[in-house]
Amino acid sequence: MASDARTPVVLCWHMHQPSYQDMSTGHFLFPWVYLHTIKDYSDMAAHLEKESGARAVVNFAPILLEQIETYLVQIEHWRYGAGQIGDPLLAALVADELPEAGSPAFLSLMEKCLRANPERIIRRYPAYARLAELADVYRQKPELQRYISSRFLSDLLVWYHLGWMGETIRRENLCVQSLQEKGYNFTMDDRRALLDVIFEVLSGIGPRYRHLAQKGQVELSVSPYTHAMLPLLLELESAREAMPDIALPAHSHYPGGEARAGWQLQRAKTVFQRFFGIEPAGCWASEGGLSQATLALLDDQDFRWTASGDSVIHNSLNQAREQNPDLPDSGIHQPYTFGDSAVSVFFRDDGLSDLIGFTYADWHAEDAVGDLVYHMENIASEAKDKSFPVISVIMDGENAWEYYPENGFHFLDELYRVLAHHPGLELTTYSDLVAQPPAEPTQLPHLVAGSWIYGTFSTWIGDPDKNRAWDLLCEAKTHYDRVMDNGSLSAERKESAREQLAVCEGSDWFWWFGDYNPAQIVSDFEHLYRRHLVNLYEKIGYPAPASVFQQLSQGSGEPARGGAMRPGHEADKPA
Repeated sequence: MASDARTPVVLCWHMHQPSYQDMSTGHFLFPWVYLHTIKDYSDMAAHLEKESGARAVVNFAPILLEQIETYLVQIEHWRYGAGQIGDPLLAALVADELPEAGSPAFLSLMEKCLRANPERIIRRYPAYARLAELADVYRQKPELQRYISSRFLSDLLVWYHLGWMGETIRRENLCVQSLQEKGYNFTMDDRRALLDVIFEVLSGIGPRYRHLAQKGQVELSVSPYTHAMLPLLLELESAREAMPDIALPAHSHYPGGEARAGWQLQRAKTVFQRFFGIEPAGCWASEGGLSQATLALLDDQDFRWTASGDSVIHNSLNQAREQNPDLPDSGIHQPYTFGDSAVSVFFRDDGLSDLIGFTYADWHAEDAVGDLVYHMENIASEAKDKSFPVISVIMDGENAWEYYPENGFHFLDELYRVLAHHPGLELTTYSDLVAQPPAEPTQLPHLVAGSWIYGTFSTWIGDPDKNRAWDLLCEAKTHYDRVMDNGSLSAERKESAREQLAVCEGSDWFWWFGDYNPAQIVSDFEHLYRRHLVNLYEKIGYPAPASVFQQLSQGSGEPARGGAMRPGHEADKPA
């Protein structure tokens, strides 16, 4: 609980990746789970471990936790000759034989090993940069490909994983340091040693965050099981609350959405309990997506707090003011409750959060933290008269750091050091604020449905491509319901279909559809989404319609930070 003398500050980091695993084969189609684990989730734990006075809320999507566990199981099976590593990149790292130069498999692996930030990762290491230059020659002069040896691909695989390694690991792990010093001509022993480091980091994530929670430095919270957008599962029409003229899918609602939303939360709590041994008090509903119906559901599931973006509270205050013109503008820096729901809702300061996401990467760390804290001090000064002030910085815990020097090492160290010892600001957690509140949250009659991005759901619905994706999901759910009810499936197949449906319900697929996103990533995600839908049809024994095999979306945009992050306000919305 924050003292009266200091203004509470909550840093809420959200760790999340969708399901990249093809459940019909067990193979991972993209490596982002294990790469972000060794780079970001490990570093984020290390910064907190280093500064004992620092505190934060760390939110995990359960589907991410399960995928980390799957990697560990697959690596262990491979070590004992009882199975294969289901990720092509990780398997190639320790493969006895690599594809021949000139083959499609060689080119595919080469291109995958170059999917890293050119400035902050590839060009940081001269040996990696030289390999990238050689890859350019390989592409441009096919007649020379036959002269490229497998040593090139072996070294590129090692450097790709070294480049993605967390900065705290890089500074402490002797194996990583020796491989970097060696630079080239890596042996199979080198490659297997690097896999051992990766395994060690993956296996430590759960215990490290659990220990931080036990020490009271971290509050662990959860999202819906597969990061589903709960308000839209409950009611597609909720998108009209913030955007009355939005075009919606042909289907008027998601069939059985209320039951599915409840299942998403219940499964999330089960997975969370298994990994961390505690019940979560808070839920970062996917992308801060909230509605009045969502709050009621969170209440039913015994969550005590949730959060969203500051546009949502502005919309809700504006609506309340239509009924009560004298209602004061209480602002974003305090918790609220809405209607009959007892769940406390906190709101992201978009300005502060977006400074970290989009501005400070190019600043000197001390200058960046000094500027951020200066803004916080001004907010705290203005909030002195409020009975329940709180400053919330909420953002994902992975995507910003690749744009910072050394994975944000200096910025994060400085941020925790300064805030942990600040005389007027106090790092705390939402559970502590809810458990011993200095005053009751401000009560409003209704929360206007929306997300942290622009205060709307336009990132997930309304675009023709996004709406087609919803219609495909609604059609699949209709067939799913019929088959689940007709007694043709065993209990085991029903459970498998239930989990596959949950994967299809994830919000990430809809995020990426649309022309304003990069073509390569749109292609990756729309292929993955359709693969998940095909798997669902296979699991219920119903032939997939032709529409599932037709391309959904084709991006051509160049959004800031590759589209993986978005600023919170409409003024910055891509065209």
